[in-house]
Amino acid sequence: MNFLIAESFTASFNRLSGQDQKALKASVFDLQMDPTGNGLKLHRIDKSKDRNFWSARVNRDVRLIIHKTGESLLVAYVGHHDDAYAWAERRRIEAHPRTGAIQIVEVRELTEAPIPATPQATPAPALFARLDDNALLSIGVPADWLADVRAATEDGFFALAQHLPAEAAEALLEYAATGRLTTPAPAAATPFTHPDALRRIRPIADQEELEQALSYPWEKWGVFLHPSQRALTTRSFSGPARVAGSAGTGKTIVALHRAVRLARENPKARILLASFSQPLADAMAKKLLVLAPETGGIVPRITTASFQGIAEQLYQLEHGVRPRIASDIVLRERLRDAGANLKGFSERFLLSEWTNVIDAWGINSPDAYATVQRMGRKSRLGPNQRASLWPVFQAVREALAAERYTTWAEVFTGLAAALVQREHKPFDHVIIDEAQDLAPAELRFFAALAPAKADGLFLAGDVGQRIFQHPYSWASLGVDVRGRSSTLKVCYRTSQQIRRAADRLLPMVLRDTDGLEDERQGIVSVFDGPAPEVHTLAGTEAEAGFVRTKIEGWIEAGIAPREIGLFVRTAQLVPRARAAIAGIAGAEVTVTAPMSLAKGLEFRAVVVMACDQGILPLDERVADAADEAELDDIYETERRLLYVACTRAREHLLLTGVTPASEYLPDFLP
Repeated sequence: MNFLIAESFTASFNRLSGQDQKALKASVFDLQMDPTGNGLKLHRIDKSKDRNFWSARVNRDVRLIIHKTGESLLVAYVGHHDDAYAWAERRRIEAHPRTGAIQIVEVRELTEAPIPATPQATPAPALFARLDDNALLSIGVPADWLADVRAATEDGFFALAQHLPAEAAEALLEYAATGRLTTPAPAAATPFTHPDALRRIRPIADQEELEQALSYPWEKWGVFLHPSQRALTTRSFSGPARVAGSAGTGKTIVALHRAVRLARENPKARILLASFSQPLADAMAKKLLVLAPETGGIVPRITTASFQGIAEQLYQLEHGVRPRIASDIVLRERLRDAGANLKGFSERFLLSEWTNVIDAWGINSPDAYATVQRMGRKSRLGPNQRASLWPVFQAVREALAAERYTTWAEVFTGLAAALVQREHKPFDHVIIDEAQDLAPAELRFFAALAPAKADGLFLAGDVGQRIFQHPYSWASLGVDVRGRSSTLKVCYRTSQQIRRAADRLLPMVLRDTDGLEDERQGIVSVFDGPAPEVHTLAGTEAEAGFVRTKIEGWIEAGIAPREIGLFVRTAQLVPRARAAIAGIAGAEVTVTAPMSLAKGLEFRAVVVMACDQGILPLDERVADAADEAELDDIYETERRLLYVACTRAREHLLLTGVTPASEYLPDFLP
């Protein structure tokens, strides 16, 4: 008998108290060991129209809802007595007559009208009136919901979408946004293996896998794949490939599933899964344990690491010591000493030229400096100017070497040069997350680390979230993803209202240096929510009081403090955020962090504080710009930082600042 767990169960499981969860785990383990449920006192739910629903007594008040047939046992829901029975009585579980996918369907006649009747002088047009029954059935709309879908207007659709299977709601959203109806997912051997079923129902092979499933909170987008995502996890690419998409569309999850799939297909494969920072790498490692139990032999062959972390490991293997990285203070001092007698160039310009040209591109000779394109630098340098500057940079290199200092760019460049010569690479597949923030030397390194074969290098990233690097050509470094680039269009993490508001911070079309375009038109979120709030206060105390009241309201409404994130522009402003939550019970687990650390995090509610003039954009960065091109890039990356912070929010977003406020806040107003 197939033993399965539904996403509706994991969501309801996470709402229980710790004591109830412990008792429930024991019941689910017993049920897997004995699917007859003889020890759990199973009772058929007579009021349900689906005769396959049964309840199991977990403790005095908690009831487990299962769906049992001759071939399968599905753990569907858990709740307190009345809630659990009401959930089962209003639902049926069946294979859709057209798509063949198993669906958990609300019985229409037992569901209150999802579209409230709102009197209007001019009736709003129905969004899907042109779609006939055949078209609606082809995307998974249950037969008893066809009339409601055809009558839905723009105002009422999100209320309706909450009652539909996810694949139907998403296809309708895409149709409303683009006028195109999605291609149905292919048929499968069984209703439970259909791609649409696998996003909400997970087969459990054995007790170890069940233990893993119950030990980790299952995030909706971390386990269940949309068919468009699934295609990217299984597709083979002849050369370097890329997946793009705006925040919340599942790029990281595609990378994770792809790593697991490659490891399963080849029991000897060694896979590197790398991301920008160590916290992001650690988060991926935790999700790997959900997707592939540690005892299955998959996880030990997938190395998760930060960009610098894997480079440091390989550097130690190569040289026997860890690299001694020169700090920004050391670099500024050496540049100041070397350029003391140089006229016509500021210290700020020298640091920028070193960071973005000399060190970034591994320039180590006057000839190389004379011919480098200096991409993204608006201040032109003629041959004589470059000739006068080169001795300064050469002196800095010599000074650093004499003191056994190196830079991360030098580490990556040196490792790349060594790896290019090796026939056998340390990894069979290299998968990179947050690829938009790869520096040139880092991209060279990963290109050299990946074997030159099919599926050797896969990159996931969003140009709209590039906050640490100047744009440059990947193709010029041998990583040409043209013709092997895909864009995800369905956003799972962020509500339609928050996503639309945040998208106004960025251009509708983002084009990289190689000419690839990320088109943000047609991206849809799969759920609705309240509009973002923007408030400008008279002072920091008033701001703290307003934020405190808002957070207390969220907690009273059932949002846990750990599900709330507070972000500010710099680490120096973190105390301002912490002052706002001082005294709130449980708020010590609320994340308060600079925006630069927001990558990879997800919360039900987010506050972005201190959106003041001079902070967004940050005056220090603006003053540090070496030329007009760098100034333009600073303004652009400041917008992207705010975009990253705001798109961490799932349901609620609040932006606050003190007068005068940031010039970016009007973008969030309708």
